[in-house]
Amino acid sequence: MRVHFIAIGGAAMHNLALALHLKGEIVTGSDDEIFNPSKSRLEKYGLLPRLFGWFPEKITQDIDAIVLGMHAKEDNPELLKAQELGLKIYSYPEFLYEQSKYKTRVVIGGSHGKTTITSMILHVLHYHNKNVDYMVGAQLEGFDVMVKLTRDNDFIILEGDEYLSSPIDRRPKFHLYKPNIALLSGIAWDHINVFPTFENYVDQFKIFVDSVVKGGSITYNIEDEIVKEVVESSQNTIRKFPYKTPSYQLTNGITILDTPDGELPLSIFGKHNLSNMEGARWICLQMGIGEEDFYEAIASFQGASKRLEKIAETKNAVAYKDFAHSPSKVKATTQAVKDQFPDRKLIACLELHTYSSLTPQFLKQYKGTLNAADVAVVFYSPHAVKIKKLQPITSQQIAEAFQRTDLHIFTNPKEFQDFLFSQSFKDASLLLMSSGNYGGLDFEAIKKRMG
Repeated sequence: MRVHFIAIGGAAMHNLALALHLKGEIVTGSDDEIFNPSKSRLEKYGLLPRLFGWFPEKITQDIDAIVLGMHAKEDNPELLKAQELGLKIYSYPEFLYEQSKYKTRVVIGGSHGKTTITSMILHVLHYHNKNVDYMVGAQLEGFDVMVKLTRDNDFIILEGDEYLSSPIDRRPKFHLYKPNIALLSGIAWDHINVFPTFENYVDQFKIFVDSVVKGGSITYNIEDEIVKEVVESSQNTIRKFPYKTPSYQLTNGITILDTPDGELPLSIFGKHNLSNMEGARWICLQMGIGEEDFYEAIASFQGASKRLEKIAETKNAVAYKDFAHSPSKVKATTQAVKDQFPDRKLIACLELHTYSSLTPQFLKQYKGTLNAADVAVVFYSPHAVKIKKLQPITSQQIAEAFQRTDLHIFTNPKEFQDFLFSQSFKDASLLLMSSGNYGGLDFEAIKKRMG
């Protein structure tokens, strides 16, 4: 099979390209710019385009499938040529479905937690040498690529993203997978640029639940009232398995899980992660992994990449980097670190970086999200607001949104870093939450400062 990727350099796209190459298919691709790690990984397997840019002459009649990435535009020259030739054009999720329509599809959906839950399931299966196909959005220890496709494996685990499929297919990705086994972890309004109202956003999850194949199952977080309502009101003829946060305690900074076979120390922490773990347990049970085997494996799970990633630690201080940016994730992550180290000062920093977080009407969703922090800091770049073509936001709007009179707000990267380095890290926890990098924050310098 010959497959050509338009916008091969994306995080998801390049992983799919590598998976197909490793499966033995003929893979080509184009992009106007490619950054690391995608660039070096494509180069390693001989898939890096010789020249960057769009070349309609690459699109020929003998191509079996075009996979179109979100980075491409509707008037992309290669896309126009493919349409002119009548070639089969797939979005990323459409192509994944096509590759897995004869497998048992396990789809993990939700506004938050889906990467962690998918990672937990894969960790447990990997621990017990159970081979499955998969697609996950974070780099995992012990896994070379983040998409795996084979001809033989019975199961495929898919992280179900609610973002759009392609420039010419405006359906959310997770509507296209038709799961046999599904999970819904939580619903908290996100992607305001695509789903302008909360009701419109919730509707996407209703469609997801209704897309589960007849006789399949949905495992859902009963502690989330919106999830509960969405799942329990669905008329789809599927089995419904509710889950909730299991019983646990914190002892000397270690999270101890209560299991039927006694207490189990874990490497992860935070109520939201314990909830994620319980969802993963239910999915693993449906995939043939017994309870004892699940607990044995999960004890060594260290966490998904960029999710509460420890970057420095001393005898009396610790620093974490986290991908959290949506209000629900920010609140859960901040609370988790405070609960883990209740006697330490918590310095929590949030970069407003995404389209939603930089939109004035969405900012109020952040009310109270940093309340667990002793020192609360927000950084944003007016330049990023301009690039995204959004209306300007002011420090006053941010202060009013977070409802904290002592909130520290920065727009200048150097001033932010100077403030950070002026803090005493003795008996402190530092939490840096962002999908960006605070305008070039020197993370190595933080490690040295804490040491």
